[in-house]
Amino acid sequence: MRASRLTLLFSATALAAGAVGAAPGNTASPSPDLVKVHPTAHHIGTATVTPPTTDQCQAKYQLSCYGPAQFQQAYDLAPLFARGNDGRGQTIAIVDSFGSPTIQHDLDVFDQTYGLPATTVDIIRPAGPIPPYDPNSDMAGWAGETTLDVEWAHAMAPGARLLLVETPTSETEGTAGFPEIQTAEKYVLDHHLATVISQSFAATEQTFPSRESMLALRGAYEEAARTGVTVLTATGDAGATDATDKPGELYPMPVTSWPASDPLITGVGGTKLSLDANGRRLAPDVVWNDTYDVPTNKAFAGNAGPNALGTGSGKSTFFQRPSYQGLVAGVVGSQRGVPDISMSGACSGAVNVYQSFPGQAAGWSLSCGTSEATPLFAGIVALAAQQAGHPLGLINRALYQMSVAHAPGLVDVTSGDNTVTFTQDGKQVTVPGFKAGRGYDLASGVGTIDAARFVPELAALAGHGY
Repeated sequence: MRASRLTLLFSATALAAGAVGAAPGNTASPSPDLVKVHPTAHHIGTATVTPPTTDQCQAKYQLSCYGPAQFQQAYDLAPLFARGNDGRGQTIAIVDSFGSPTIQHDLDVFDQTYGLPATTVDIIRPAGPIPPYDPNSDMAGWAGETTLDVEWAHAMAPGARLLLVETPTSETEGTAGFPEIQTAEKYVLDHHLATVISQSFAATEQTFPSRESMLALRGAYEEAARTGVTVLTATGDAGATDATDKPGELYPMPVTSWPASDPLITGVGGTKLSLDANGRRLAPDVVWNDTYDVPTNKAFAGNAGPNALGTGSGKSTFFQRPSYQGLVAGVVGSQRGVPDISMSGACSGAVNVYQSFPGQAAGWSLSCGTSEATPLFAGIVALAAQQAGHPLGLINRALYQMSVAHAPGLVDVTSGDNTVTFTQDGKQVTVPGFKAGRGYDLASGVGTIDAARFVPELAALAGHGY
C-alpha cells in the first residue's frame, strides 16, 4: 500500500487507508478533497523477454524473485490441488481503479509461461465508464497494480473465477474515489458476485477530516459482514508510518491505514520468504522490512536508502479493540491492531509479473508489497470457501481462535520488525515500529500459513458471523 513515491521506479505510492476522524497528534489539517486513493504495488522499471529465475535476480539485483511454482511449494498447496481444491466454484473480486487495458492478454502470457490453467478475467464497471487509457497518468500505476493482483490471485487459486471490478477513479478526485469504490463493491455484494473481495488500496487514518467522513464510506464493508463475504485489505508499505495528505510526505510518528484498520476487514501484512529454485525454504519467514537493504533500495527506489519500505502495521487511532482481539488484548491494548495475518510481500523477495500496457516497460518485471500479499491470501480464502462449501464471511474471529489454539496451519513469524528510517525536509527521521514475537504480534499478526493445514482448519471454523 503506501510506500510514498521514492522515485518513478515505484509504480506508485501509498494506498488508501482512511479511518475515522481527526486524530490526536495529527501533523496536518486534512480537507476532504485531499484524501486520496493510490495504487500501491512497487515495481522495477525494467523488463525482460522471459521471466528471470531466482539466481538471475540475485546476480543482477542482489535480491530474490519467484514464480508461481515456488510459492505453491512454499505455502504447501500441492496436497490441496491433488484433492481438486483449487478454488473452483469461488469468485475472487479484485477492486482496482481503471484496471488495465491489457489484463486478459497479460494473464494469458503469465499462465502459458508458468503452465497455469487459462481463465477469463470477467470485468465489470458498476460505478461508471472508465476514461480512455492515458499512459502518462496514474492509470499506468493502477494497471501495474491490477496486473499483480490478477496474476497472483490466479496463481494461488487457479480454479477460481476472477472478477475485476474497475472504478473510474483518479487520485486528483479526492474523496470521490472512495464513494465510487463503495458503489462498485455494493454492486458486487447486492448481486452475489464474489466469495472474497481483494483490495490493495488505503489511506492513512489521520488524513481523514472527521470520523463521520470515514463512517460514511463503510457501507459496503457492513454489507459484506452481513452477507458473508470476506473482505481483505493490504496494510501498507511504509512500515510503521504512512503518507500524509502532502505529496511525498510521511508522518514522523507511528500511524496506520484504513480500510485495513477497520474491524470488518482482514488486514494482510507482508513477510519475506527465502526460497531456493524449487520453492523450498532456506530460512524461516521474517517480517518484511527492506528499509535498510541497500541493493533492494537501489533496485526499487533508485538510491541506497534508507527509505520507508516495509509492512504496514500498528494500532488504530479510530477503532476500539474488536471482540475477536480480546484474545490478544495484552498486545493491542484498547485499540484495533493490524495486521491480522501476513503473506509474502518483500521487495527483496519479489514476484515475477508480465505486463504489456503502455506507460511502463513491457515484458517480465518484478513487483512486491502488501498489495502482493493480499491477492495471495485472497486465493487461500477461496480454497477454504470451496472446502467449506459456503462463503466464510469475516474470518478474523477464526484466525485469532486458531492462533490461541496453536493450530498447525498457522506458522508463527517470530523475527523482524517494521521500524523505518527516511529523509524528509533534509533530516533523517526514524519511526519506531513493532517487533515479531511468539504468538500474535503487531508486526505479523497471527503469522503466516501452511495452506494444506490452514485451509481445512479455516473452513471448519469460519463462516459463523462477526
